[in-house]
Amino acid sequence: MRSRMISRTAGAASPLARTLATALVGLSSVAGLSMAGCAQAAPDNSNTQMLAWMQRAHQPAGSTPTTATPAASTAPAASTTSKGSGTGSTAGTSTSTGTKQASSLRTASPTAATRTATPRPIAPPSATTETRKVAVASPAKSTVSPGVQATPALSKSAAGAAPAGTQTAAAIPDARLAKLYQQQCATCHGSERLGAMGPALLPESLERIKPAEVLRVIRQGRAATQMVGYADKLSEAEIQGLARWVQQPPAKPVGWTDAEMRASHREFVKPDYSDKVKPAFKVNDPHNLFVVVEAGDHHVSVIDGDTFTPITRFESHFALHGGPKFTPDGRFVYFASRDGWVSQYDLYTLKKVAEIRVGINTRNVAVSSDGKWVLAGNTLPQNLVLLDAQGLKPVRTYPVKDREGKSSRVSAVYDAAPRNSFVVALKDSPELWSISYDPKAEPFYAGFVHDYKMKEGIPTKGFLNPRVTPLQMVLDDFYFDPDYKYVMGASRDGKAQVISLVSRGKVAELPLQGMPHLGSGITFNANGRLYMASTNLNTPTITVIDMQNWKVAKEIPIPGPGFFLRSHEETPYAWVDSMMSPTAKDTISIIDKRTLEVVRQLRLRPGKTNAHVEFTRDGRYALVSIMENPGELIIVDAKTFQEVKALPMSKPIGKYNVFNKVTRSEGTSH
Repeated sequence: MRSRMISRTAGAASPLARTLATALVGLSSVAGLSMAGCAQAAPDNSNTQMLAWMQRAHQPAGSTPTTATPAASTAPAASTTSKGSGTGSTAGTSTSTGTKQASSLRTASPTAATRTATPRPIAPPSATTETRKVAVASPAKSTVSPGVQATPALSKSAAGAAPAGTQTAAAIPDARLAKLYQQQCATCHGSERLGAMGPALLPESLERIKPAEVLRVIRQGRAATQMVGYADKLSEAEIQGLARWVQQPPAKPVGWTDAEMRASHREFVKPDYSDKVKPAFKVNDPHNLFVVVEAGDHHVSVIDGDTFTPITRFESHFALHGGPKFTPDGRFVYFASRDGWVSQYDLYTLKKVAEIRVGINTRNVAVSSDGKWVLAGNTLPQNLVLLDAQGLKPVRTYPVKDREGKSSRVSAVYDAAPRNSFVVALKDSPELWSISYDPKAEPFYAGFVHDYKMKEGIPTKGFLNPRVTPLQMVLDDFYFDPDYKYVMGASRDGKAQVISLVSRGKVAELPLQGMPHLGSGITFNANGRLYMASTNLNTPTITVIDMQNWKVAKEIPIPGPGFFLRSHEETPYAWVDSMMSPTAKDTISIIDKRTLEVVRQLRLRPGKTNAHVEFTRDGRYALVSIMENPGELIIVDAKTFQEVKALPMSKPIGKYNVFNKVTRSEGTSH
C-alpha cells in the first residue's frame, strides 16, 4: 500500500478531497482539523487582513460593554466599562491580493515530486521558512475568490433523514466507503489516512470533534474557504457513511517508522545560536513577548507585551496542543501539533528554523532546562522521541512499554528543571518515567539487587535512560510542587495522589472531587502557608490544597466548571474561567489569594467564551481570550479590572508570556 502512495499534485485533487480538506478547518477550538495547503492553494489573505485588523484594533467602535459584578465587600473599587473591540468577520475574507500572496508563498514549498520521494507524502501547511510581517493594508470586504464556490443551500433530504426508498448510511458496505475514500480523499489525506497535505483522518485525530460537526461541515461547507457544501453532490447516505468510516480504526494497523520520521525532517535555516544575536525588530523587552495560538485558522501571533501590538503572524500546523515550550533564554519556541509535527521557531529573527513529524498523534513536548533537548510524547505510535533542540534532528526513539511489556500511550511529558530530568506519565499503565539529561547522572538498577553498594547486578546508565517508578494508578494529569520534589497526579475517575520524586513512591492521597485539572493549577503563598489550587472539569469549584499537609484547605464555588486558573507573583488575585459551563462560559471569577474568596466577576464579552488568562511579565496586565471565531484578545488592568485594549484574533485558545514560562512563574502552567 505504501509503495502505491498517491503522488498527484494538489491541483489534481478531487472535489470531495478539497471538500474534506478545507471544511474540517476550525471544527473545534481544541482539536479543529487544519487542512491548510490541502488540494489547491487556497486564495486567502486572512493572515494579512488579520494583522492589519489587529494593528488598528485599539478601542474600535461597536464594542460590547464589559459588565462587572462585585462578589464581596472586599472587592477593589473599579470601573469596568469596556473599551474593547467589536468582533467583525473580516479576518477570514479572501481577495485577489490574498490569492497572489498565497500563491507566491506556496511556490517556495517543496514540489509534489519532491514530496513523493519520501515514504509517504508529507508537507507543511505552507512554506513558512519566512514569517509574514505585519501588514498595514485595510481589510477588504468579503468576496468569493476564484475557485471558491458559494455554499449551496441544503435540500430537505440533506438537512435531515434520507428520503424514503433511498439507501441508508448503515447499508453502505465498508468496502465501498473505503473505495470512495481512495477515489476522493487519499490525495490530501494519504491512502492509509495518515495524512499528507492534509492531516490524518484517524480516530485518534478526530477524538475531540463531535461526529455531528463533521457531518455538518461536509454537508454545508465552510464560508470563505475552498470547502464547499457537498449536499448536492453526494447522497446523504454517502456523506454519513464516509463521516462514520473515517472515525473508525483502519482495517490495517497504522504506524510511523523512524525512517519515515527522518524523511519528514526539514531544516529551513541554520541560525547563529550564540548569545550575541539580538531581536531583528524593535522591542523593549524580548522576554515580555506573548506567543498566541489561534485555533480558528491555525496561526500563531507574536505580541509585544509592553505595547500590546502585533509583531508577526505565521501559519502553524494542525491543532497545536499542549502549549508551546521555550528555550531557557526565551529565544526559541517549540510547537507540537496533534498530527505529530514538532516545529522550532526563532522569536528573534521571526523565522521557522526546522520541523519534523514525530508521529501520527502527539500529546505534547518538553524542552530541557539546559536548552539542548526536546522530548515528544506520542499516543500513535506509542513512543517517545528525543530531538536535538538545535534543528530538531532525531536522536533516539523510546518504545513506551511497561514492566509487563504492554505498550502504552503517553499521557504527558514535562521538564523537571531542578532535577535535570524529563518526567513522563503513561496513559495506559500505572508508571511514571524519569529520563535524566544530566551527563553526570548516576547509574541505576532497574530491579532489586542484593546490595547496590557492592555494585552487584548490571546497572543502567543514568544519562538519557528511563527510570521507572511503579504507581498504584494511572496518572492522566499532574502538577509539580515548586521544588519539583513532588508530583500531584490525578486520574480521569477523580482519584489523586502525591508521589515523591525522591523516594519514588506515594506519600499521600488527595481528596479531590470530580475531574480535577491539575495541569492548569497554580501555587501561591498566603498567611505563611504554601497552597496549590486547581480547577475541576465537571464541578463548579476551585480546590485549594495545603501543600504542607496535603489536605483540602477550601473548596471555592464559582459559577461553572472551569478549565484555566492563572495568577502571578505580583498580584493578590487568581483569575479563573468557567468555560466548561454552557451558561457561565462568559464569566471570569477573581479570587483573593489571601482570603480564598471570590471578590469580583467579569463578563468581558457577555455570551461568549471568556477563558485562559495570562499575565504580563510584571503582572500589571491580564490577557483574556475570547475563544470564538472571530474572537479577541482582551488586555485588562490587573489592579482596576478595566479593559484597556482588545486585539482581534481567530479563536485564541492560549497565549504564553516568555518570561513567565522560562522562569516557571508560580501563577502559570509549566
